[in-house]
Amino acid sequence: MLTGDKPIFQQIADHISGEILAGTYAEESQVPSTNEFALFYRINPATAGKGVNLLVDQGVLYKKRGIGMFVATGAQDILRTHRRRDFIAGYITPLIDEARTLGLSQDEVLSALRAGFNTDGVGGVKAQLDSEGSGEQA
Repeated sequence: MLTGDKPIFQQIADHISGEILAGTYAEESQVPSTNEFALFYRINPATAGKGVNLLVDQGVLYKKRGIGMFVATGAQDILRTHRRRDFIAGYITPLIDEARTLGLSQDEVLSALRAGFNTDGVGGVKAQLDSEGSGEQA
């Protein structure tokens, strides 16, 4: 599961976040300890702790001294807010910039997005563009 594209501690935080959003860890439920993460991923416990502490700093997890780490009430909302912000910055803003570079209108971009949502993603978008007469291959 761990890759070289992000720091390990960030990957640990992302994994826990994903599990919270998926409902694996419900609000007020306990998450594995830093030592358990360290054993599972074969990493230094300090690295696992750094990932967990990122989520503590965001208010997603909280510590019960002597007991462990728990998912905070409202954690899913916090994570969704962060992910939406990151999604817009990482995908939507570059999409708009590229669309402008290519001279695509807002309507063309929205049409392609609708086609992607209403069909099988990229294949549906390509079919939509082909049917509009672009004739270009993606």
